Amino acid sequence: MVNRKDLNPDASPQAAFGARLRRSRESRGWTQEDLCTHMGVSSGHISGVETTRKSPSLRFAKAADVAFGLVGTVDTFERQWHEMHNGSLLEGYPEYVGYQSRAAEIRLFESGIIPGVLQTQEYARVLADSAVQRGDITSDQASERVEFLIEQQSTLVRTPPPLIFAVLDESCIRNPIGGPAIMDAQLARLVEFAGQSNTSLQIAPYSMAERKPFIRLVYLLTLPDRSLMSYVESQTQGNLDRGLSSVLPLVKNYHQLQIGAASQAESVAMIEQLRKGIL
Repeated sequence: MVNRKDLNPDASPQAAFGARLRRSRESRGWTQEDLCTHMGVSSGHISGVETTRKSPSLRFAKAADVAFGLVGTVDTFERQWHEMHNGSLLEGYPEYVGYQSRAAEIRLFESGIIPGVLQTQEYARVLADSAVQRGDITSDQASERVEFLIEQQSTLVRTPPPLIFAVLDESCIRNPIGGPAIMDAQLARLVEFAGQSNTSLQIAPYSMAERKPFIRLVYLLTLPDRSLMSYVESQTQGNLDRGLSSVLPLVKNYHQLQIGAASQAESVAMIEQLRKGIL
Protein backbone atom coordinates (compact mmCIF):
# COMPACT_ATOMS: atom_id res chain seq x y z
CA MET A 1 0.00 0.00 0.00
CA VAL A 2 3.03 2.28 -0.37
CA ASN A 3 2.15 5.65 -1.94
CA ARG A 4 -1.51 4.70 -2.06
CA LYS A 5 -3.48 7.75 -3.16
CA ASP A 6 -6.78 8.46 -1.44
CA LEU A 7 -9.64 8.74 -3.91
CA ASN A 8 -12.59 11.11 -3.80
CA PRO A 9 -15.39 9.65 -5.95
CA ASP A 10 -17.38 12.86 -5.59
CA ALA A 11 -14.68 14.98 -7.20
CA SER A 12 -15.77 14.23 -10.79
CA PRO A 13 -17.39 11.53 -12.93
CA GLN A 14 -13.88 10.35 -13.87
CA ALA A 15 -12.95 10.11 -10.19
CA ALA A 16 -16.11 8.09 -9.51
CA PHE A 17 -15.11 5.69 -12.30
CA GLY A 18 -11.60 5.29 -10.90
CA ALA A 19 -12.80 4.80 -7.33
CA ARG A 20 -15.27 2.15 -8.45
CA LEU A 21 -12.54 0.37 -10.41
CA ARG A 22 -10.30 0.25 -7.33
CA ARG A 23 -13.20 -0.83 -5.08
CA SER A 24 -14.17 -3.63 -7.47
CA ARG A 25 -10.55 -4.77 -7.75
CA GLU A 26 -9.86 -4.78 -4.02
CA SER A 27 -13.14 -6.54 -3.20
CA ARG A 28 -11.73 -9.50 -5.12
CA GLY A 29 -8.34 -9.24 -3.44
CA TRP A 30 -6.66 -8.33 -6.74
CA THR A 31 -3.62 -6.15 -7.14
CA GLN A 32 -3.33 -3.85 -10.14
CA GLU A 33 -1.03 -6.44 -11.68
CA ASP A 34 -3.72 -9.10 -11.19
CA LEU A 35 -6.31 -6.92 -12.89
CA CYS A 36 -4.04 -6.12 -15.82
CA THR A 37 -3.86 -9.84 -16.67
CA HIS A 38 -7.67 -9.99 -16.76
CA MET A 39 -8.08 -6.81 -18.81
CA GLY A 40 -5.08 -6.97 -21.12
CA VAL A 41 -3.82 -3.50 -20.21
CA SER A 42 -0.76 -2.39 -18.24
CA SER A 43 -0.88 -2.02 -14.48
CA GLY A 44 0.32 1.55 -14.98
CA HIS A 45 -2.72 2.28 -17.08
CA ILE A 46 -5.01 0.81 -14.42
CA SER A 47 -3.27 2.94 -11.80
CA GLY A 48 -3.71 6.01 -13.99
CA VAL A 49 -7.44 5.41 -14.40
CA GLU A 50 -7.94 4.77 -10.70
CA THR A 51 -6.19 8.02 -9.77
CA THR A 52 -7.66 10.04 -12.72
CA ARG A 53 -4.25 10.59 -14.29
CA LYS A 54 -5.58 8.74 -17.33
CA SER A 55 -9.07 8.85 -18.81
CA PRO A 56 -10.70 5.45 -19.42
CA SER A 57 -11.60 4.58 -23.00
CA LEU A 58 -14.72 2.73 -24.10
CA ARG A 59 -12.54 -0.32 -24.78
CA PHE A 60 -11.14 -0.08 -21.25
CA ALA A 61 -14.66 0.05 -19.76
CA LYS A 62 -15.74 -3.01 -21.74
CA ALA A 63 -12.63 -4.91 -20.65
CA ALA A 64 -13.43 -4.06 -17.03
CA ASP A 65 -16.94 -5.45 -17.46
CA VAL A 66 -15.49 -8.72 -18.76
CA ALA A 67 -12.97 -8.89 -15.92
CA PHE A 68 -15.57 -8.30 -13.21
CA GLY A 69 -18.34 -10.38 -14.80
CA LEU A 70 -20.64 -7.42 -15.46
CA VAL A 71 -21.41 -8.00 -19.15
CA GLY A 72 -25.15 -8.14 -19.71
CA THR A 73 -25.99 -6.55 -16.36
CA VAL A 74 -27.54 -3.14 -15.82
CA ASP A 75 -24.80 -1.41 -13.81
CA THR A 76 -21.79 -1.87 -16.07
CA PHE A 77 -18.59 0.13 -16.40
CA GLU A 78 -19.60 0.67 -20.04
CA ARG A 79 -22.82 2.33 -18.92
CA GLN A 80 -20.87 4.52 -16.48
CA TRP A 81 -18.45 5.43 -19.29
CA HIS A 82 -21.31 6.50 -21.55
CA GLU A 83 -22.89 8.55 -18.79
CA MET A 84 -19.51 10.18 -18.12
CA HIS A 85 -18.77 10.99 -21.76
CA ASN A 86 -22.28 11.64 -23.00
CA GLY A 87 -23.62 13.93 -20.34
CA SER A 88 -26.19 15.20 -22.83
CA LEU A 89 -27.89 11.79 -22.88
CA LEU A 90 -31.07 11.94 -20.88
CA GLU A 91 -31.52 10.06 -17.63
CA GLY A 92 -32.39 6.40 -18.15
CA TYR A 93 -31.25 6.17 -21.77
CA PRO A 94 -27.91 4.37 -21.25
CA GLU A 95 -29.73 1.87 -19.03
CA TYR A 96 -32.42 1.46 -21.67
CA VAL A 97 -29.80 0.65 -24.32
CA GLY A 98 -28.53 -2.15 -22.10
CA TYR A 99 -31.98 -3.74 -22.06
CA GLN A 100 -32.48 -3.09 -25.78
CA SER A 101 -29.40 -5.20 -26.56
CA ARG A 102 -31.22 -8.21 -25.11
CA ALA A 103 -34.81 -7.49 -26.15
CA ALA A 104 -36.79 -9.98 -28.23
CA GLU A 105 -39.05 -7.25 -29.67
CA ILE A 106 -38.50 -3.52 -30.09
CA ARG A 107 -41.26 -1.06 -30.91
CA LEU A 108 -40.40 2.57 -31.51
CA PHE A 109 -41.96 5.84 -32.52
CA GLU A 110 -40.14 9.05 -33.34
CA SER A 111 -41.08 12.51 -34.57
CA GLY A 112 -38.90 15.10 -36.29
CA ILE A 113 -35.73 13.04 -36.82
CA ILE A 114 -34.89 9.48 -37.77
CA PRO A 115 -34.38 7.47 -34.55
CA GLY A 116 -30.83 6.49 -33.61
CA VAL A 117 -31.11 2.78 -34.36
CA LEU A 118 -32.00 3.63 -37.98
CA GLN A 119 -29.59 6.51 -38.57
CA THR A 120 -26.71 6.38 -41.00
CA GLN A 121 -23.37 7.44 -39.56
CA GLU A 122 -23.36 10.58 -41.72
CA TYR A 123 -26.86 11.59 -40.59
CA ALA A 124 -25.86 11.02 -36.95
CA ARG A 125 -22.70 13.05 -37.44
CA VAL A 126 -24.68 16.04 -38.71
CA LEU A 127 -26.90 15.96 -35.62
CA ALA A 128 -23.89 15.65 -33.32
CA ASP A 129 -22.04 18.49 -35.05
CA SER A 130 -25.15 20.68 -34.74
CA ALA A 131 -25.11 20.06 -30.99
CA VAL A 132 -21.47 21.22 -30.95
CA GLN A 133 -22.39 24.41 -32.81
CA ARG A 134 -25.12 25.11 -30.26
CA GLY A 135 -22.60 24.69 -27.47
CA ASP A 136 -24.43 21.69 -25.98
CA ILE A 137 -21.48 19.28 -26.25
CA THR A 138 -17.80 19.32 -27.19
CA SER A 139 -16.27 17.97 -30.40
CA ASP A 140 -14.94 14.97 -28.49
CA GLN A 141 -18.39 14.28 -27.08
CA ALA A 142 -19.84 14.52 -30.59
CA SER A 143 -17.47 11.79 -31.78
CA GLU A 144 -18.29 9.70 -28.72
CA ARG A 145 -22.01 10.18 -29.38
CA VAL A 146 -21.65 8.80 -32.91
CA GLU A 147 -19.53 5.93 -31.57
CA PHE A 148 -22.25 5.22 -29.03
CA LEU A 149 -24.80 5.08 -31.83
CA ILE A 150 -22.73 2.60 -33.84
CA GLU A 151 -22.28 0.44 -30.74
CA GLN A 152 -26.01 0.58 -30.10
CA GLN A 153 -26.84 -0.51 -33.64
CA SER A 154 -24.31 -3.36 -33.51
CA THR A 155 -26.16 -4.95 -30.56
CA LEU A 156 -29.17 -5.49 -32.82
CA VAL A 157 -27.19 -7.70 -35.22
CA ARG A 158 -27.43 -11.02 -33.45
CA THR A 159 -28.90 -14.51 -33.78
CA PRO A 160 -31.81 -14.70 -33.53
CA PRO A 161 -32.37 -11.03 -34.37
CA PRO A 162 -34.95 -9.01 -32.46
CA LEU A 163 -38.23 -8.11 -34.12
CA ILE A 164 -38.17 -4.36 -34.73
CA PHE A 165 -41.36 -2.38 -35.39
CA ALA A 166 -40.76 1.24 -36.35
CA VAL A 167 -43.46 3.86 -36.86
CA LEU A 168 -42.07 7.24 -37.90
CA ASP A 169 -43.95 10.49 -38.04
CA GLU A 170 -43.99 11.88 -41.57
CA SER A 171 -41.85 14.78 -40.33
CA CYS A 172 -38.94 12.34 -39.89
CA ILE A 173 -38.63 11.73 -43.61
CA ARG A 174 -39.40 15.31 -44.66
CA ASN A 175 -37.01 17.10 -42.33
CA PRO A 176 -33.95 17.66 -44.61
CA ILE A 177 -31.12 16.89 -42.22
CA GLY A 178 -27.63 17.41 -43.68
CA GLY A 179 -28.63 18.29 -47.23
CA PRO A 180 -29.80 16.23 -50.23
CA ALA A 181 -27.00 13.63 -50.40
CA ILE A 182 -27.04 12.73 -46.71
CA MET A 183 -30.83 12.72 -46.59
CA ASP A 184 -31.12 10.53 -49.69
CA ALA A 185 -28.71 7.98 -48.18
CA GLN A 186 -30.72 8.06 -44.97
CA LEU A 187 -34.00 7.42 -46.81
CA ALA A 188 -32.32 4.58 -48.69
CA ARG A 189 -31.34 3.12 -45.33
CA LEU A 190 -35.00 3.14 -44.28
CA VAL A 191 -35.99 1.26 -47.42
CA GLU A 192 -33.26 -1.28 -46.74
CA PHE A 193 -34.49 -1.64 -43.16
CA ALA A 194 -38.04 -2.29 -44.36
CA GLY A 195 -36.83 -5.11 -46.57
CA GLN A 196 -35.40 -7.17 -43.72
CA SER A 197 -37.22 -10.27 -42.50
CA ASN A 198 -37.37 -9.17 -38.86
CA THR A 199 -38.51 -5.59 -39.33
CA SER A 200 -41.60 -3.50 -39.99
CA LEU A 201 -41.59 0.14 -41.11
CA GLN A 202 -44.62 2.44 -41.24
CA ILE A 203 -45.02 6.17 -41.72
CA ALA A 204 -47.63 7.99 -39.63
CA PRO A 205 -48.83 10.64 -42.09
CA TYR A 206 -49.63 14.21 -41.17
CA SER A 207 -53.27 13.39 -41.93
CA MET A 208 -53.48 11.30 -38.74
CA ALA A 209 -53.43 14.64 -36.93
CA GLU A 210 -55.00 14.31 -33.47
CA ARG A 211 -55.42 10.54 -33.89
CA LYS A 212 -51.68 10.16 -33.37
CA PRO A 213 -51.26 9.00 -29.74
CA PHE A 214 -47.61 10.07 -29.40
CA ILE A 215 -45.81 13.33 -30.15
CA ARG A 216 -42.34 12.42 -28.87
CA LEU A 217 -39.96 9.48 -28.90
CA VAL A 218 -41.37 6.26 -27.43
CA TYR A 219 -39.53 2.93 -27.14
CA LEU A 220 -41.28 -0.26 -26.03
CA LEU A 221 -39.33 -3.44 -25.32
CA THR A 222 -40.46 -7.03 -24.94
CA LEU A 223 -37.71 -8.91 -23.12
CA PRO A 224 -36.98 -12.64 -23.59
CA ASP A 225 -39.07 -13.47 -20.49
CA ARG A 226 -41.99 -11.56 -22.15
CA SER A 227 -41.84 -8.75 -19.59
CA LEU A 228 -42.43 -5.25 -20.92
CA MET A 229 -40.53 -2.01 -20.57
CA SER A 230 -40.95 1.51 -21.90
CA TYR A 231 -38.64 4.44 -22.41
CA VAL A 232 -40.14 7.85 -23.17
CA GLU A 233 -38.66 11.33 -23.35
CA SER A 234 -39.73 14.87 -22.73
CA GLN A 235 -37.57 17.79 -23.85
CA THR A 236 -35.45 17.59 -20.71
CA GLN A 237 -35.99 14.18 -19.12
CA GLY A 238 -36.00 10.48 -20.02
CA ASN A 239 -37.96 7.88 -18.11
CA LEU A 240 -37.40 4.12 -18.05
CA ASP A 241 -40.44 2.24 -16.75
CA ARG A 242 -41.07 -1.46 -16.03
CA GLY A 243 -44.42 -0.99 -14.27
CA LEU A 244 -47.03 -3.07 -16.10
CA SER A 245 -49.86 -0.69 -15.21
CA SER A 246 -48.09 2.21 -16.92
CA VAL A 247 -46.47 0.33 -19.82
CA LEU A 248 -49.58 -1.53 -21.04
CA PRO A 249 -51.47 1.67 -22.00
CA LEU A 250 -48.48 2.66 -24.14
CA VAL A 251 -48.54 -0.74 -25.84
CA LYS A 252 -52.27 -0.30 -26.54
CA ASN A 253 -51.63 3.18 -27.97
CA TYR A 254 -48.81 1.81 -30.13
CA HIS A 255 -51.13 -0.78 -31.65
CA GLN A 256 -53.62 1.99 -32.43
CA LEU A 257 -50.80 3.98 -34.00
CA GLN A 258 -49.90 1.04 -36.24
CA ILE A 259 -53.53 0.66 -37.34
CA GLY A 260 -53.75 4.32 -38.34
CA ALA A 261 -50.35 4.57 -40.01
CA ALA A 262 -49.65 3.80 -43.66
CA SER A 263 -48.85 0.18 -44.47
CA GLN A 264 -45.24 -0.79 -45.04
CA ALA A 265 -45.76 -0.94 -48.80
CA GLU A 266 -47.40 2.50 -48.79
CA SER A 267 -44.66 3.85 -46.52
CA VAL A 268 -41.84 2.58 -48.72
CA ALA A 269 -43.59 4.02 -51.78
CA MET A 270 -43.85 7.38 -50.01
CA ILE A 271 -40.14 7.31 -49.20
CA GLU A 272 -39.18 6.35 -52.75
CA GLN A 273 -41.35 9.11 -54.20
CA LEU A 274 -39.73 11.58 -51.84
CA ARG A 275 -36.29 10.44 -53.00
CA LYS A 276 -37.28 11.03 -56.59
CA GLY A 277 -38.56 14.50 -55.76
CA ILE A 278 -42.16 13.63 -56.78
CA LEU A 279 -43.76 14.74 -53.48
